[in-house]
Amino acid sequence: MRKIQFVLALALCFLMIGKLQAQSASKVFDALTIKSSILGEDRKFAVYLPAGYEDSQRSYPILYLLHPAGPRGTEPNQQAWIYYGELKQYLDKAIAAGEITPMVVVTPDANFGTIRRSYYNDADGKFNFEDFFFKEFMPYVEKTYRVRTDKNSRAIAGASAGGGGAIYYALHHPELFSVCCGLSAAVREWQDANMQNRYPDVSESKLKEWFKTYDVFNIIRNMPDNEKNQFKFYMTCGDDDALSVNNAALHDVMNKVGFKHEFRIKDGAHDWKYWRKILPDFMTYISDTFRQ
Repeated sequence: MRKIQFVLALALCFLMIGKLQAQSASKVFDALTIKSSILGEDRKFAVYLPAGYEDSQRSYPILYLLHPAGPRGTEPNQQAWIYYGELKQYLDKAIAAGEITPMVVVTPDANFGTIRRSYYNDADGKFNFEDFFFKEFMPYVEKTYRVRTDKNSRAIAGASAGGGGAIYYALHHPELFSVCCGLSAAVREWQDANMQNRYPDVSESKLKEWFKTYDVFNIIRNMPDNEKNQFKFYMTCGDDDALSVNNAALHDVMNKVGFKHEFRIKDGAHDWKYWRKILPDFMTYISDTFRQ
């Protein structure tokens, strides 16, 4: 009799463990869509939901993670961090180990057809992605998923073009984000050829006026003291990355004006190998900010 009771208890225990494991699995949806009136089309996005999300009623902090515009040979879209960045594999292990706090992570697709990838409100007015992000995407995400909507529970990060986007989004809306991470960020001062090649149908004078909104160097140089340091700021770049010069220059500007930040140059290039390597570093930085 006792043997039977023991076997039944053991079977029940295994059943409960299996059920708990099934309930607690994290999930990724990488081809969701949102209808955008601003962009005039459906826009894809990906979301990572941490283990236990579907079984609880708790709300989670949220990270908006922007994808790069490359590198060559990859498909830079909302799926990039999931596939090339191996985001789910890292988050599952780090959250289970207690190294970072559970969070929801979302990545929107910033492709303007086959023309370009852009986080700007473009100079030619054809692709106003920044308006879409703040006026449509963020409100939709934060109504659809159980996320905390206070500044202290919201972060933004990105690589390459997405790193530049994360920086100027945080500078444009410091009231929304507690932490920003620019990874190999595509930050530049005014360059005639770069902008004129990007927007050949826009006059130089109009381009220069438009660019003031996205010139992070001058935004930070001219920022009043009472507007500095409204969010935590982390930057990193590979030493073999051509953008390391630009990132180091921005670091220098920040130091000169007293804009607090963390800056790391590490071994690596402008590629997914580097971004996978630094994934634990910047995710821990974000998580530590959430936990404060």
